[in-house]
Formats: sequence, C-alpha cells, structure tokens
Amino acid sequence: MHDFYSDTQTRPTRAMREAALDAPLGDERHDSDPPTLELCARVADMLGMEAALFLPSGTMCNEIAIAVHTRPGDEVICTRESHIIFAESGGPAALSGVMMYPIDGARGMLTPDQLGAAIRPRSAHAPRSRLLVAEQTANLAGGAIWPLDQLNAVAIAAQEAGLATHLDGARLLNAQVASGIPAAEYARGFDSAWIAFTKGLGCPVGAVLAGSHDFIADAWLLKRRWGGAMRQTGVLTAMCLYALDNHVERLSEDHALAQSIGARLTALPAIKTVLPVETNIVIADLADHAPDARATARRLREKNVTVTVVGARRLRIVTHLDVGPDDADVLVSALNVID
Repeated sequence: MHDFYSDTQTRPTRAMREAALDAPLGDERHDSDPPTLELCARVADMLGMEAALFLPSGTMCNEIAIAVHTRPGDEVICTRESHIIFAESGGPAALSGVMMYPIDGARGMLTPDQLGAAIRPRSAHAPRSRLLVAEQTANLAGGAIWPLDQLNAVAIAAQEAGLATHLDGARLLNAQVASGIPAAEYARGFDSAWIAFTKGLGCPVGAVLAGSHDFIADAWLLKRRWGGAMRQTGVLTAMCLYALDNHVERLSEDHALAQSIGARLTALPAIKTVLPVETNIVIADLADHAPDARATARRLREKNVTVTVVGARRLRIVTHLDVGPDDADVLVSALNVID
C-alpha cells in the first residue's frame, strides 16, 4: 500500500522499537518512569514552558487544554478549519461545555483584527470569550506555516483582551524544520502548547502537552479523571526520545517530497488547483470533469494508493517516514489516468 492518507500511518522503525527494549521503567503516575520524565523535561524546554505531561494523543492534549482554560458556557475562538472543530468528535462541547466561534481565516490563520471582532463584550446575555486556539501548521490549509509575527500578534491581542491562549502543535516541528524558527518562538505567546510524536516523527503512540506548573497540575487531574493515567509509559516515551534524536531533521525530506508531488499534480488533467505546499501536506482540488473526491479516492485505493477526502472535490495527500519517491510515482501515475 502506498499510504498518503496521513503521517499518522507511520510504523515505528526497528531502531525505534529497540530503543524501548532497554529503557528503565517505573510508574509515571508517581514520577518514577525515567524516559517519561526526560521526555517531558525536554519538550517543556523545547516549547519554553515550565512543565509538561505525556498523553496518549494530540486530541487529548487539545481537549485537556480547553477544559483547563475554560468553564462551561465559555466560548473558544479558532479558525473554521481547526482540528478541534473538524476532527475531535464534538469534544469541546461534550467534555468542557464550551461554544465555538469559528473564523474564516486565510490559509487557516486569523488576524488580530479578526480576533478583536470576535471577542464579545462582557454581558449577562452572551458567552464569555475565554480562549484562543491556533494550529501550527494549519492542516487543512495544506500544512501552511503561520508567520511568526502574525502568530505573535494574534496571541498578544488575545492576552491583552484577557483570553487564555493554546497552540495546537500537531505539526509544530514541521514548521520549525521548514522555517528554521525554534518551536519555542512559535509558542512564546501561548499559555499551553503541545507536539505530536505519532505523525512525522513516526512513533506509535503519544503527544506531550506543556504549560505552567499550575496548568500541568490541572491537566494531570483531567488526565486521570478521563482514564488516561498510565504506568510504565517508558516503553512508549523511549521511542519518543529516539524520535527527537533521529527523526526531526529528516522532516525536510517529507517536505521536499510533498513539494515535488504538488508540482507534478498541477500538470495532471484531473487536478484543477493545488494549494501552496510549505511542509508535508498537499491539498489538491479536482477538475470539474473528474470524478468527485470520494470516487477518486476509491479508484486510487483500487490501485493500492490511499489519500484523505477533505471536501466534495478536495483531496489531502500527506508525506511521511514510510513513503518515498517510488510511492509518489505510483500516486501521480494513478491520478493521471483518472478522468
């Protein structure tokens, strides 16, 4: 299978698995699991935060952060294409009882003016604007990278208005590698942030959420309450440590492959447009005469190629550790015969 469905489809390498075999283990709930302690300390430092917490998934990072920063009835401001809206099963409403204020931002990004217009005046008749969530990179905008100045300006505007700020950093390290700007600079204006290990870094499980000591103490309570307290997590976090040491800089290979695919797709009759490719995500719109996205995805799967359907006529193609130029050739050839 030539799997461009998502970078979550990666399998841990043999070397990554071997890293877990000799890892010293303990009980993470009692702060006695050495790899987990090391991983959390390293990620907190990478993001410029005081403390961090290992969690099973990025979705859990987002949902815990929302629950810590808000109270039921509050409102969360984000872009309409944010992961917390399209891919977290209504979690903000179900788990935190909050409303969402989606903004149509250019390429998955909003401006300080748009944020200001969305913040509600304090009133007994309206929800309280309480939290800004930004996503770096912007997934459905084709892995677009927020310019640092714009991200900082939006975060500062939120804080000046009394809002908490949270950075969804699912592919934050892709932004770091592509731009050369450290993750801590992107996270500077945020009260909490996280990075994923199950995407481009190739781990089977895990994400790390970071913030202040008080924030992480509250996050721990929710982790346990929601059933996420684990024990010998070192078998997982040892693989995450291996990924930090060996798989971060190689993200540039994924970016180069995605850019190559995007350039080749623009020449295909079945493709109408391709969004600018900055990292490892290619968003392609199908030509009017081509089958719709679901039909196209089915035809590709018949040729052992998988992609994601993200709109009626829109496909998402994601590069990662487990696909290379040969897989890209198969993908492009398969799309070339679709009409």
